[in-house]
Amino acid sequence: MAKPLHTDICEEQLFSSLFKKHATHLHNFLYYKFGELLNPKDKMQEAFIKLWENCAKISPDKAKSFLFTTANNLMLNEAAHQKVVLKHRQIPQKQSTNESPEFVLQEKEYHKKLEVAIANLSEAQRVAFLMNRIEGKRFKEIANLLGISVKAVEKRIYGALKKLREDIEGI
Repeated sequence: MAKPLHTDICEEQLFSSLFKKHATHLHNFLYYKFGELLNPKDKMQEAFIKLWENCAKISPDKAKSFLFTTANNLMLNEAAHQKVVLKHRQIPQKQSTNESPEFVLQEKEYHKKLEVAIANLSEAQRVAFLMNRIEGKRFKEIANLLGISVKAVEKRIYGALKKLREDIEGI
């Protein structure tokens, strides 16, 4: 039975070769799964830092799994943090409003329904829809970023719109 050459990845050359081999794939994985807003490049680098900090514990054949799992967890933690930040962000109150209290209440209820409906979209539909409607990207730009065809982007966005119309009455 052949003995592995390396039992850990603390050698600089080995670690460097792991970085060169996996950095681009890891960044692309994070970018496609979570988008640019959560800084996939930073999370990729943090994952490699954690790999280096734990280099004595991780064998070379487990390094890729460690990197992708760690980076994914970092992104999930960042997404959860962003939700908390948005929830607690102070929205400046208007001094006076011309709208009736019923209108203001209906508007708040509508926004809650919209948020829930967007959250219920599939990940593919939500990503394409938000890139188009919130970021203002064109179908072709979205297709290039996601690595899919323009027709696929159209299908995702139209599917999202159809689902949103079903979930929210009055759109």
